[in-house]
Amino acid sequence: MLDDHQCALAVALHQYNKHHWLTEGAEGFISLHHLLEEHIEQTQKHIDMLGERVARLGMVPTAHPVTQHELSYLKHEVEGRYSIRDFLRNDLEHELKLQQMMRRTISRAHELKDFGTVQVLEEILVDREDLGYHLYSVLEDDTLVRGMEHILFGKNNLAGDRPMDPHSKLQ
Repeated sequence: MLDDHQCALAVALHQYNKHHWLTEGAEGFISLHHLLEEHIEQTQKHIDMLGERVARLGMVPTAHPVTQHELSYLKHEVEGRYSIRDFLRNDLEHELKLQQMMRRTISRAHELKDFGTVQVLEEILVDREDLGYHLYSVLEDDTLVRGMEHILFGKNNLAGDRPMDPHSKLQ
């Protein structure tokens, strides 16, 4: 299960790199470029943590990219350019899936009394929850561009109150 997470994070890393390289737009280039850079750094750290844990437990972590993709529960998006919003939605879906699968493994590690694995996965999970929240926040409705349109053109384009969907996976 740990190796599956390591493989899934490798897929997420490739996606984050692509999205980082293709960031553009009034709101995107600087702020999202840096945000995705943080996601890349954290993902690299988490891959390392899991690879070391797998090795510490006496196994060999999967390192070949093709095999990683085959074992991963995350899959690469189809090649091509998408809107930055679609890139981020795909990234958020990946983060939610990572969190779901890690929670299952944490439960299993508790059953096996593998507290070292619990500790590693809980640290990673908290970080992944933060990364997911950052993506979710960026995808919210209020944006600088609309805010500038409102100021410049007097359009009634206020964000207003948006209650959180009670069925959201982020609750």
